[in-house]
Amino acid sequence: MLTLNFIRENKELIVERLKVKNFDAADTIDRIIKLDNSRRDTQQKTDSLQAEMNSISKEIGKLFSSGQRDEAEKARAKTAEIKAEIKQLSSSLSEIAGKLSKELITVPNIPNELVAAGKSEEDNVKVSEGGKIPGLTDKPLPHWELAKKHDIIDFELGNKITGAGFPVYKGKGAKLQRALINFFLDEGEKAGFSEVLPPIVINSDSGFGTGQLPDKEGMMYHVQDDDLYLIPTAEVPVTNIYRDVIIDADQLPVKNMSYTPCFRREAGSWGSHVRGLNRLHQFDKVEIVVISHPSKSYEALEMMIGHVEMLVGKLELPYRIMRLCGGDLSFTSALTYDFEVFSAAQERWLEVSSVSNFESFQSNRLKCRFREKGEKQNKLVHTLNGSALALPRVLAAILENNQDENRIRIPEALVKYTGFESI
Repeated sequence: MLTLNFIRENKELIVERLKVKNFDAADTIDRIIKLDNSRRDTQQKTDSLQAEMNSISKEIGKLFSSGQRDEAEKARAKTAEIKAEIKQLSSSLSEIAGKLSKELITVPNIPNELVAAGKSEEDNVKVSEGGKIPGLTDKPLPHWELAKKHDIIDFELGNKITGAGFPVYKGKGAKLQRALINFFLDEGEKAGFSEVLPPIVINSDSGFGTGQLPDKEGMMYHVQDDDLYLIPTAEVPVTNIYRDVIIDADQLPVKNMSYTPCFRREAGSWGSHVRGLNRLHQFDKVEIVVISHPSKSYEALEMMIGHVEMLVGKLELPYRIMRLCGGDLSFTSALTYDFEVFSAAQERWLEVSSVSNFESFQSNRLKCRFREKGEKQNKLVHTLNGSALALPRVLAAILENNQDENRIRIPEALVKYTGFESI
């Protein structure tokens, strides 16, 4: 959420930059500023009346003491009038604050100057690529057929137990899944990320803090009786560790990682492009989260990009890094880079990671701040996160890219975790 001071001081910049996200903010910003002016005026009147009432209250005792009873009663009646007026103003102030809050949460984060205009993923910008696309046999199998052939993932069984989008991993498929998780966590630890294992259900305050609520409520599974949500990503509980926290500047950056299952409803998703592991309702992911000093957050973003690039490189996967255009950028992000790996059997690129800098947009909602040594005023941190990595499409690419007629080769980096070199 953008701060009121930033909105008041940068109206034209906000309106212009949000056009890159295809969002017309002009009317909303005008309403916010008008509401904030009304809030300030009402607060000023309230403060003035409160000061007047305090002053009169002090005089009442003196008037009674000096025998001026009539004057004291008049003063007391005046304080009653002022108190009623203050009560009315307080009610107006609450109403204005509610309207202001509703307007503020509709304004997306402004995109970084590197973000290009565009409407969809077709307008994203490729910034780099690596690895080598493998040459396969004449008829390579997609991962859902490989999974059935080698009996390592059962999509039909998952459909029976729960529904579409909830696969059952079996035998070497289950062990390969666990190997990937351990590999990602071990590499994260080497890179200085501290592991946390958070709850996988969150309350609405946590969802609001990182921007999933109210923007993405329809994408999350909701436990209605308890008003709790299954997490769409570990970003939510891990970042909320720092909600309402003031961090000493010398403790920054804070670097966390977390393995969790993730849950997304993905309503309206169908077709061959979401078949098999391409899009699931439940999936495993290792997330990295950084709480950064504002002056260092883009250095942190480059570090995170380098970390993810190292992971896909060690997995021997052909990849490309895409900088998202305004139309593909999330509501909360200022700048996002997507990692895509090439699926040789499907002959298409699959997104496996998004690495984003939210600047102070999340931390303003979270009230996550830092304090410089010797300074009294607290400032908002910058928050960043990224997938390192999401497992389903990584697994799909590993299976498809390393197949031959009889087996699937395991990337060398994973063999010490799997205990086998092929399936």
